Amino acid sequence: MFYQAIEANKTKTVFLMIAFVIVITAIGWAVGYFMGAGGEFAMVIAIVLALFMVWGGYYYSDKLVIASVGAQPVEKFNEPYLVNVVEGLTIAAGFGTIPKTYIIESPALNAFATGRNPDNAAICVTRGLLERLNRQELEGVIAHEMSHIRNYDILIMTVAAVMVGGVAILSRIIFRYMFWGGGGRSRRSDSRGGGGQAILMVVAIVLLILAPILVNLMKLALSRNREYLADASAVQLTRNPDGLIGALKKLSIDDEKIDGVSDATAHLFIANPFKKKAMLAMFSTHPPIEDRITALSKM
Repeated sequence: MFYQAIEANKTKTVFLMIAFVIVITAIGWAVGYFMGAGGEFAMVIAIVLALFMVWGGYYYSDKLVIASVGAQPVEKFNEPYLVNVVEGLTIAAGFGTIPKTYIIESPALNAFATGRNPDNAAICVTRGLLERLNRQELEGVIAHEMSHIRNYDILIMTVAAVMVGGVAILSRIIFRYMFWGGGGRSRRSDSRGGGGQAILMVVAIVLLILAPILVNLMKLALSRNREYLADASAVQLTRNPDGLIGALKKLSIDDEKIDGVSDATAHLFIANPFKKKAMLAMFSTHPPIEDRITALSKM
């Protein structure tokens, strides 16, 4: 099951990148048409931009995510307890390289893994998690993040984070320009008229509105079962479901938030970092913790 998940995640990453290029290309056409700059030219620029973002997302997404949450690297001399746990579970997971370890100075209970493969991975935990979990519980959480690394969840979800953030920023910039400083096409269409022009204008605006929603839905579609699989894989590594169960129980009652976390990166964490932020279950990046505890209790 785990090997099938690894291959499936690699395949999904490729499809995600292709879908992202298509979405950016559509945005390029919409912008080019709206600004009167020529849809074909704008599409070429958009494709180049999309390929650059895909390349950057693959090779540098982990650094961008870590920087966005203000995480700081730690070594064995200043955080021996945490690094020892990571080293022990690295051996259990069969990795040849120990993931880099980071801490977010936040009282919240949370953690995430990032990177593109087991040789280029990082694990980040909050100060609250390190201080308030016992050894078994911390091992359960770290094993969960190790499982995301082993299953190549980190590749697809970290790339998704950069792409979702990129599309959201691009759409926001375009909308501001459209409504506060641009609109060459709209002014010419006013003078020339034509129902076809109006229809294409509506299509362009709809594309700009739906693009961030579409990439978020793609992210959610890729997120549905990964937490359950990582929980099960964590138990396989630690041979002890009680540690992760205890950790999840503490995470479920924690109401601290982490500064710097955005919608683009929230899905990376072991638990929803927005805590009490209301959302429908179907739009949540995380399954209910109670359901995860129930599944672990049956193992």
